[in-house]
Amino acid sequence: MSAEDLYLDLLKKALTASLYDESAGHASNWLKVNNQVVTLPPGAALIQYRPLDEVARSEGRDWPLFGFTMAGLKRMDNIQHCLGQVLADGVPGDLIETGVWRGGAAILMRGMLAARGVTDRTVWVADSFEGLPPPSAEDRARAPKDPDHSQEAYLKVPLERVQENFRRFGLLDGQVRFLKGWFKDTLPAAPIERLAILRLDGDLYSSTKDALDALGHKVSPGGFVIVDDYHAWEGCRQAVDEYRAARGITAPLVKVDWTAVYWRA
Repeated sequence: MSAEDLYLDLLKKALTASLYDESAGHASNWLKVNNQVVTLPPGAALIQYRPLDEVARSEGRDWPLFGFTMAGLKRMDNIQHCLGQVLADGVPGDLIETGVWRGGAAILMRGMLAARGVTDRTVWVADSFEGLPPPSAEDRARAPKDPDHSQEAYLKVPLERVQENFRRFGLLDGQVRFLKGWFKDTLPAAPIERLAILRLDGDLYSSTKDALDALGHKVSPGGFVIVDDYHAWEGCRQAVDEYRAARGITAPLVKVDWTAVYWRA
């Protein structure tokens, strides 16, 4: 393996918390007592530890306690593959993830640009940095079985913490720009001219639709659209299918793992 490959392999394992068994576990701000949901006080969390399941972590099926991404190694490998293809083919444009949690997938993008010495592309990091919004009436109508995680404290990662995560990996610089707010408010006016990679991780129908409507037309020919939640969230799948059908997109959806897919523009 080259030095670059070794660095990116280690970076992916660190970001997914695949290096240490102690990283397995889950934190929640609620528990059930006598079949009643009890919310813990602000700042308190219930920590459940369990042995690291390497298969689940590889496929992004768990919520890592100490990880920087829930994507799992297979989806991180996919990001590396798509970005490598974009760089090899000279596809113009920046990179964006919409819905970043602790920032791990975007950190990998920035790390790969750094490893390749690429200085003319920006990594855009778009999130509310306040967790998921409550499902709208349209979200509930279209996908009534999709969960409501709007009160899940584990998913509420402040902007400052995500910026600190980039800094801890030595990757917080002028090539990383943050878009704070709900997608419908931030993405339409974002100063992005072209995209080489659009990675969607907004879960809900409305969040996915807002991101596609604002940014889908900016993906350069040969660029990639990656959808993290396609098979996990019914609303996300509907938003993607509607967008592709409305624009006559026939590029095949390529499976990444049990939930993620991508297509090439």
